[in-house]
Amino acid sequence: MTLKESEAIVLRTYPLREADLLVTLFTRAEGKVRGVARSAKKSKRRFGGALEPLTYVRAFYEDRERQELARLDSCEVLESPLATEVTYPRAVALAHVAELLDELLPDREANDAAFRLALSVLAGLRGPDVWMPVTYFELWMTRLMGYLPDLGECMVCGRTLNGSRAFFHALTDGLMCTEDKRLASSEISAESRALAARMFRAPVEGFAGTPWPQKQGSDLRKFLIQTLQRHIEKKLVTAGMLEKISS
Repeated sequence: MTLKESEAIVLRTYPLREADLLVTLFTRAEGKVRGVARSAKKSKRRFGGALEPLTYVRAFYEDRERQELARLDSCEVLESPLATEVTYPRAVALAHVAELLDELLPDREANDAAFRLALSVLAGLRGPDVWMPVTYFELWMTRLMGYLPDLGECMVCGRTLNGSRAFFHALTDGLMCTEDKRLASSEISAESRALAARMFRAPVEGFAGTPWPQKQGSDLRKFLIQTLQRHIEKKLVTAGMLEKISS
């Protein structure tokens, strides 16, 4: 069988038998690929630290006839998240990126936009500040998956929301005006909606170096997480972990 080669981001690893690992990769060439890394716990030459989650690697693998899992031959580290200090907030933010990619992306479907987004956000997560990269990633992934509604009009009456109060509900798509909001709705500020618009016009690097406290865009993140969880029909474990981090 022909050995395939692709840039990839390691999403998850699970123990499999005594020395093997079950690995989920987000490859640039084929999207999400699941495979077995034989003797990965013992082979420093073939894998070393390349299978740590969110490591950017060059992966070599092959598909096996009549088997769902690929055989992961080796990985070459291109960029490791362990190259800089891993604080608890940064570890949770990295795990959040991995969980979103794993839950949202289908198997074996290349998505270069999502791959480039992930690389740029991982670069933004090299430092101690996590809230800007996390917000940027959630916003763009919601949009790339086709789940993001129009943030500029009421989903019920179609009224323009620019400059007006806007609300969202965990069980519905879109934003609502004051007259059409549902019971137990949450408000999303005009500042957060303007922030989302700016994020669609600029790369993540454009926001680097600007102070970003946890409360900034928190209502936007809540709206995005509720939207994503409604579409995948499950809770995101790392979203709850992020909520518990103190600023």
